Amino acid sequence: MRMGLTVVCVPGLFLMNILLYCGHAQDIWLYVDPYRSAFFTGESVTFTCSVTGEEKDWYYSFRRDGSSFNNNIHQKTMTRSVTPALSGEYQCFASHKRQQIDLESNKVSITVSGEPKPVLTAAPSWPSPGGSVTLTCSVDPPSAGWRFFWYRVVPLLPASYRLKLLPGSTNGTERNSYTAHGHARTAGYACRAARGDPVFRSSYSEPQFVWSADFHPAASLTVSPPRMQFFSKEPLSLSCEGNSTEWRVSSFIIYDQNTFYSYCSHWGTMTGPTCTVSDSWTGVYWCESETGQFSNAANITIQSGDVILVSSVHPVTEGQSVTLGCRLKTEELLHHVDFYKNGKLIPDHSSGELFISEATKSDEGFYKCEARDSTRGLRSSSPQSWMSVKSPSSPFPVLMIVGLVSGVSLIILLLLFLYFCYRRSKDSRIVRSESTNQSAATDHVTNQDETQNNTYASPFRGESTLNYSVLELGKMTKKGKSREADEDIDYSDGKMASAADDGVMYAQVHPRKRDEGRSRSAAADETVYSEIKPGTTRDQ
Repeated sequence: MRMGLTVVCVPGLFLMNILLYCGHAQDIWLYVDPYRSAFFTGESVTFTCSVTGEEKDWYYSFRRDGSSFNNNIHQKTMTRSVTPALSGEYQCFASHKRQQIDLESNKVSITVSGEPKPVLTAAPSWPSPGGSVTLTCSVDPPSAGWRFFWYRVVPLLPASYRLKLLPGSTNGTERNSYTAHGHARTAGYACRAARGDPVFRSSYSEPQFVWSADFHPAASLTVSPPRMQFFSKEPLSLSCEGNSTEWRVSSFIIYDQNTFYSYCSHWGTMTGPTCTVSDSWTGVYWCESETGQFSNAANITIQSGDVILVSSVHPVTEGQSVTLGCRLKTEELLHHVDFYKNGKLIPDHSSGELFISEATKSDEGFYKCEARDSTRGLRSSSPQSWMSVKSPSSPFPVLMIVGLVSGVSLIILLLLFLYFCYRRSKDSRIVRSESTNQSAATDHVTNQDETQNNTYASPFRGESTLNYSVLELGKMTKKGKSREADEDIDYSDGKMASAADDGVMYAQVHPRKRDEGRSRSAAADETVYSEIKPGTTRDQ
């Protein structure tokens, strides 16, 4: 048996689909496409056995871990959709059809893992209103050559989701990160990865949510009793309101240091738009509607101890007052209470309440309370909860509407004024023309010589030529942006298994130039009028 050149050296590399060993080309070689050693279940791999010279004069065979793998001796290529069972060391052999020549190729090892699992992270989890969120998608186990696709999660009642491609994600991105701007409400995201030709696609990632505590009338969550901390076994209700008739309450629950995504039906009772819970868990809760909307979210903490902090579920608006309280499980009145912000004691607040008269951004932070029993020398602390302070709503949209209405009204008044002037000037010119004709006829009859020596005196004599500016009425059209193609994917069992044109009138004034070549007398007798037409400009 004749083999290719055998050398002991560092494993070679592929260059233009040729396997080189220490700079020497073999008589026969085996290579794989795509060129890598690690694959996932379902990916397509092509093995090619190449021989120097006339390749049609050879019979080919492939072996995996020393055993025959392919019996088609006329094919020098072999393509497989791989599974973990196909991991191993591959080699190809060639036998000449007319000569006693047998060639043995190099050995190539591949490892096939299970299906790739994309993992999505989103940061921050609670962005500021209008802030940005960075999504990062990684493939486990790590490997190269992926393009990433990004999706927005849309609720699909009763127990699934639909995914819609985010803008700019139709063809995927080479970067494994994506920035979503302008967050104002709770939102969910997912990702997937793809590579190769033919394209191999991973499954979808588990959904990741970013939450907003801001109340929104289209979809809102109300917690009763209205606080963020509850005692163990204490009942509570979560109610959904807004522009929908069907709702579900969803949550990310923390249990035994693990996070679980589930619906109210798994841990409570959903009756209409209200979820009643007799024994809840620490986690984030929110509403989802049949119209695909998310409500504000509530970060609820369950306390197994004796003290809880009483604080607002919704963000506090700057300038408003807020009161934090401290409550015992026995509902006893607390007289000696210390409050802490971000782990530091707040001085001069040892009563049962912490009152902030006018909240500012500096008051935002984690708060907790600590009850002191002076007789027994005991202290009991509540868990800490985040108090968010938001800026007041901007009056800009209202001012913009008022300004727009005022501007349109002024333009209409200007049009009416110009039309009145136009009609008045036209009538004046007709009267003046008739008067001139009658006077001329009378003078001709009585005294023809006098008529020849006197000219008609215009009432505008000595004045510049009158010019009426052209008023153009146009329409500014706000064009709708082209939309990326959407891809809808449905999941079941609660697992991730042109707008109308805005018309705005504007006026543009074009001053007329006087004809400098004409005499002042001729120019004085000429009054120029312009016709007013929407969307056009006419020079008379």
